[in-house]
Amino acid sequence: MRVATCLWFEREAEAAARFYVGLIADSAIEHVQHAPGPWPGGAPGDPILVRFRLGGQGFQALNGGRPADYGTAASISVTCADQPEIDRLWEALTADGGREIACGWLNDRWGVPWQIVPEALPRLLADPDPAVAARVFRAMQGMVKLDLAGLERAAAG
Repeated sequence: MRVATCLWFEREAEAAARFYVGLIADSAIEHVQHAPGPWPGGAPGDPILVRFRLGGQGFQALNGGRPADYGTAASISVTCADQPEIDRLWEALTADGGREIACGWLNDRWGVPWQIVPEALPRLLADPDPAVAARVFRAMQGMVKLDLAGLERAAAG
């Protein structure tokens, strides 16, 4: 059995998948399915479905012929080891029409929601001292891109 998240694109599924796999380790394009005939968004031979792996997880990118509205009910969450990794992904994903949201959330240029999160955040939010967890939570709520040093300062008091 194979499970994969399917992302809907108007016509840029392959470009998006190639962009994503270039950003994250343990990622690769696994297969590009070309349309065997005309379809509502394109011509025979156009890419219609791209299977790819992103950070070891299975994904599909589908060209659906019309724009998708992802909303915020689901997102791709990436746990980052340090601030340079957060910064690198944030810059790449918000470039060329991406949009910052809040608390580590953004939409990339195709509207796909992402969370870029330092791996220390769950530990800081679960601190046994409720005052520490509350300070970290308040600090996080005031951030757009998460600042690991700022979260750690909040934890320290």
